[in-house]
Amino acid sequence: MQIWVDADACPNVIKEILYRVADRLQIQLILVANKLLRVPPSRFVRAVQVPSGFDVADREIVRLLQVGDLVITGDIPLAADVLEKGGHALNPRGEFYTKDNIQQQLTMRNFMDELRSSGVETGGPAAFSQGDRHLFASQLDRFLQKHRSR
Repeated sequence: MQIWVDADACPNVIKEILYRVADRLQIQLILVANKLLRVPPSRFVRAVQVPSGFDVADREIVRLLQVGDLVITGDIPLAADVLEKGGHALNPRGEFYTKDNIQQQLTMRNFMDELRSSGVETGGPAAFSQGDRHLFASQLDRFLQKHRSR
């Protein structure tokens, strides 16, 4: 199992958690972005830079993803593709995307996009909080305990 990160929009505090987990558990962590990323020196952590463009990083993650891999992303269409390919998707706020909730998530995302494109101000996501950080770390830990033994 590997952990993939849609790194362009991933909060730095989440990346820091992932760096520590990768080294501690000796799990491959691959951050994919269309900008150059600095990652700590580790044989378990690497960054992949892809060309700029719409969904280029997403497509690269899906292309390289293996069944059972974990992807960290807040991108709902990417999460849907990950699930379809047999991977797992966790957003940086600690919520897993599942086959049971992904369609509802996609529908809400599309609805909000439609509202924004018609001029309605919908606001953005809430600021990333300490609670989000703790929930992410907890969910990641539970997932790894369950899936690393397989």
